[in-house]
Amino acid sequence: MFCTGIENSNPTIDHGRTRIDEMESCRFYEHWREDFALVKELGLHFLRYGPPIHRTLLGPGRHDWSFADVTFAELRRLRIVPIVDLCHFGLPDWLGNFQNPDFPARFEAYVQAFASRYPWVQLYTPVNEMFVCATFSAKYGWWNEQETTDRCYVTAIKHIVKANVLAMQAILKVRPDAIFIQSESSEYFHAENPAAIGPAEHLNALRFLPLDLNYGRRVDSEVYDYLLDNGMTREEYRFFLAHRLKQHCIMGNDYYVTNEHRVCADGHVRAAGEVFGYDEITRQYFDRYRLPVMHTETNHTEGPTGQEAVNWLWKEWANVLRVRNDGVPIVGFTWYSLTDQVDWDTALRHRNNRVNPLGLYDLDRNIRNVGRAYRQLISDWRHVLPTQSLCLTVPVVMPGEAGDIHAEAQRERAREMAHDETPQPSTQAS
Repeated sequence: MFCTGIENSNPTIDHGRTRIDEMESCRFYEHWREDFALVKELGLHFLRYGPPIHRTLLGPGRHDWSFADVTFAELRRLRIVPIVDLCHFGLPDWLGNFQNPDFPARFEAYVQAFASRYPWVQLYTPVNEMFVCATFSAKYGWWNEQETTDRCYVTAIKHIVKANVLAMQAILKVRPDAIFIQSESSEYFHAENPAAIGPAEHLNALRFLPLDLNYGRRVDSEVYDYLLDNGMTREEYRFFLAHRLKQHCIMGNDYYVTNEHRVCADGHVRAAGEVFGYDEITRQYFDRYRLPVMHTETNHTEGPTGQEAVNWLWKEWANVLRVRNDGVPIVGFTWYSLTDQVDWDTALRHRNNRVNPLGLYDLDRNIRNVGRAYRQLISDWRHVLPTQSLCLTVPVVMPGEAGDIHAEAQRERAREMAHDETPQPSTQAS
């Protein structure tokens, strides 16, 4: 599944007073028809996209579906399969931020309403990059609640992951053959010196926390103590163990040049650049969860020569092939996003209106060198990916085929499997 995405980050800064809406900054609200046509121009059939939650979820049980209705109708007409991203770093003003204990239940109701309105949609990322969302909001103090304590971080994690789990359950009630592609940042923390080994090991354990909870995997003993010391109750922890939905999941791994970190003895973290790369870090995540994998995000600035992003694309694709050749079932690749982005050079911490040349197209919708290279890559490799194998095919129902007999048979089989599923106790110790 070759893919791109519409960047729809929408966190708040200035303690909730300012919202950074990337769809607005990138002029998607004006150019969405053209943007969807560009997806087809590239030869793509999959698109990470979702309605802006702050404009759609207006209050408890109150929705404005007007923009979602027209955009999803167009995707269906064009036979572009959406991987629907329903919460991307921000919440509506009335819900506040990720410290709000009402968020999981409110999000569950919103997602069920969405799935019921668009029952032909099959692929979902309910909450995007749970690790990054919690870290930037409640550990680094950059977004939303802008907190920096361990207790606030654990609170954000438990609310975000619970919302994701409840959303998956809600979607499965409507679409029993739904597939969840959990786009999650793949991270690694390198010890800078012997005194930094302890802090680096702690951070390397915490990098798995959202996915451990999401997939119902018992966390490591040190992490379990950390959770209880910072406000998670045993009952809250057991909720995650009792809701194991990984059999419906593809593990999405996002990798950028910023995903590896150097750790100092005092725990301070700074960028390390690419040290291990996507290949090695993805194998670490695959060894832990044993799920099919999709490379769900990467990009790079175009740079002064105009070839920097092209070279990064080639390098990431080489890493994907290396992972595949090593026996990891990898089913897709994504350049994120379709167009350039705005203010990601400061991680959306400030509204500078600075364009970042990261897209396949610029903001005037002119194709970039990396867009041409990606189009050629897709043409060259689309029949070589393992998803073309009859033995490893993601069971996607294309838009317009949701009502045919084969699609209904697939849904019925999914219902039978769900009926037979019972949570299996893990043998791992806490």
